[in-house]
Amino acid sequence: MSLRSDPLDRLAIPDDTHVKEHDLVTDGDIIVGGQSTVEFGVRGQNVIAGERVTFGGDIEADGDCRLDMWCDVDGNVLVGEDAYLGERVHITGQLMVSGDIDIGDDVDIEEGFEANGWIVIRNPVPTVVFLFIYLAQLLRLGEEEAAEEVFETLDTERETDPVLVPRSSHVSDDAWRVSTPARIGANCRLHGNVRATRLDIGTDTELFGSLRAKSDIAIDANTVVHGDVTTRSGTVTIGPGVHIRGDVACEHLELDDRATIDGTLRARGEIEVVSSDTSIAASEEETQLEPAIVPIADEDDADTPVESAVVHVEQAIRRVETDDETGTAGSVAIPDAEETADSEEGHSDNGLAGALAEAEKR
Repeated sequence: MSLRSDPLDRLAIPDDTHVKEHDLVTDGDIIVGGQSTVEFGVRGQNVIAGERVTFGGDIEADGDCRLDMWCDVDGNVLVGEDAYLGERVHITGQLMVSGDIDIGDDVDIEEGFEANGWIVIRNPVPTVVFLFIYLAQLLRLGEEEAAEEVFETLDTERETDPVLVPRSSHVSDDAWRVSTPARIGANCRLHGNVRATRLDIGTDTELFGSLRAKSDIAIDANTVVHGDVTTRSGTVTIGPGVHIRGDVACEHLELDDRATIDGTLRARGEIEVVSSDTSIAASEEETQLEPAIVPIADEDDADTPVESAVVHVEQAIRRVETDDETGTAGSVAIPDAEETADSEEGHSDNGLAGALAEAEKR
């Protein structure tokens, strides 16, 4: 944790986050930057929203809930501990608080509120300002060790990472639009198209929508994407067991051979197929040479099979049909065993050299 870092410089969805019945559900905190729109409800530990944030559903916080000035909630707000509402917050439903309420001027709660603790009508001090004042006072009294302990506690007490929604974002069942990088954790289930400058998707995640980024997109193992994957000028990296139920368009493509693509692959640059058994740290030269090492007898031997050599070379080279008008590559085609067997007779006369030459022509 650093006071100089910006915690809202990216969209961050932690592991095991699900969208259930129009609610975003997570075990950790939910932090939403100012002037953002969240068109569904949220459920988490602590819910914190900046100025002019709009929620399209209920807010349920097991801990505290802090809404800055001009926030709008289209639903109820249920708080397990304390609530802090800034000036001119509008809630269309009820406010139910188990602890204390610190409330600002001109707050509108249409269906009333209940609290088991103290109700203070004033403009509550923002959390960051309060923390700064508290730490400054400890340092002024010479309690440097106490201030350091408070700071370390804030950095380590979270059991799970929070949901971070950057400033001026738009989040809904249709789309997640941010102007920052985005990271979606493992074992998540989200609805909507994701738009960001860069995308990283964890393992065993299911996304009901397409992915689009300005730069790189990385999709980890066993993730399912029900849509297209598109980047303007970056590299798309697809891990083992990934299932893309749409097209993939990018500058460069790194594809694991155990991934499944239902649509078309288009790349302006290189398309590299990586074997799951090959180490990531292996050099590019070793990766290219490894499939071509096949036991071959003398060329004069008429019984020498070249089928395995042709198949390995085809898998390493990958035929890509290029469109001259668009400058993009077409779908990747790999010959199956029947096609290779039909052409085996023609290859056997020329040996391995002829097989390699014809594979390059394809």
